[in-house]
Amino acid sequence: MANFYKNYSREKLEKVLEKIGVKDVEELYSDIPDEVKLKREISIPSPLTEKDLEFYLKSVLEKNMSYDDALVFLGAGLPPHYVPAAVDEIVSRSEFYTAYTPYQPEISQGMLQALFEYQSMICDLTGMDVANSSMYDWATAAAEALRMALRVKGRGRILVGENVGPERKNVIRTYLEPLECEVLEVKFDDESGRLDLEDLKGKAQNARALYVENPNFFGVIEKDVRGMADIIHERGGLFVVGVDPISLGIIRPPGDYGADIVVGEGQILGGWLNFGGPSLGIFACKGEASLVRQMPGRIIGMTTDLSGERRAFTMVLQTREQHIRREQATSNICTNEALMTVAATAYLSILGSSGLRRLAIEVFERAHYACERFKGIDNVVVPYFSGEFFQEFTLKFVGKDLKEIFRRLLEKRIISGFMVEKCFPKLENVLLSCFTEIHSVEDIERFVEAVKEVMV
Repeated sequence: MANFYKNYSREKLEKVLEKIGVKDVEELYSDIPDEVKLKREISIPSPLTEKDLEFYLKSVLEKNMSYDDALVFLGAGLPPHYVPAAVDEIVSRSEFYTAYTPYQPEISQGMLQALFEYQSMICDLTGMDVANSSMYDWATAAAEALRMALRVKGRGRILVGENVGPERKNVIRTYLEPLECEVLEVKFDDESGRLDLEDLKGKAQNARALYVENPNFFGVIEKDVRGMADIIHERGGLFVVGVDPISLGIIRPPGDYGADIVVGEGQILGGWLNFGGPSLGIFACKGEASLVRQMPGRIIGMTTDLSGERRAFTMVLQTREQHIRREQATSNICTNEALMTVAATAYLSILGSSGLRRLAIEVFERAHYACERFKGIDNVVVPYFSGEFFQEFTLKFVGKDLKEIFRRLLEKRIISGFMVEKCFPKLENVLLSCFTEIHSVEDIERFVEAVKEVMV
């Protein structure tokens, strides 16, 4: 095998082995079972120059299909949105351009002010009283919210909507099952796609929390969310709601219908899609002391400096294991998504409340225009679920295999959406497609015509 390390020699290796008291490399790895060791040489080509390596990597990357190369109607958790140039300009400034919150945070007053303003805007958006300065992503925020509910209400059953995002359900189970907590799914109605309230009533006894998403994974806007809140509150549990923050431009905030904790994905607020990240977990709750003291992450507050004359920002709550006793910590979150928080702050500030509402209306209308255009295609049931939707809706293809349809559309450089049956086997041949402000009428027409062709 070629020698890839310029400072390697047999003499140096022998000196290292002698120093650590090992006779040869085989002894160094003696703890590894023989049956898992590779018994042959690895076929690796010789080293490349910098120029040749760059050309080679570019040739490999060209095999990928990116948002610039295709029409993409894939959402299912991270819908594509436009990022204003001003957002990139702000986050790329040297004062902000780090993903790390400094360990002496008060030195960086500009960063703390941006995080404080983010918290304030998230509270306005969700109708909550307190927001932290970010979590890793939507999934971990949801899981941490339910762990928080267990700390507040005690051990017991956790209810999760069946129509919640599959990856988020997996993360929730990963976080909760080691605590010997029962995680029970509440069924959704097969016609509307909304949560089944009768099933909820039957499972809510002894539940410590209910987690639902609005809009849900199928893009459907839940109807009787106040009823859900009443059901879980009557049984002494907390109501946790996951949201798409842009949808709150036209959908009532969770605080208006009884939510105790609100989580969501903030990546869509000024963040680019880069293999799914970086993400930004939104986390907000009511101002009750029992909730705030159990909140994970960090909270930035506004005060005055030692003179009492100048405004100053500081971390007022950071109950993580690096700062307090491990057994008293509410989470072990470390590097928070500070840079993405700055991007979200810039994005929301640029849009303002009226701009966010206009954007939400545009997204809503774009998706409904697409839905109407698909209705004219034979053997396509659209929307498959009857419930009102925001930016995503489901299509069922009759008499054709969805995998084949997906493949043929991909050949036309159209990524048509998410094949729902991957995670919901009973929803065979159902596609979830997403439409936002980045999709023009021409893009939608091209998608519709391509579907007509592959359905022939």
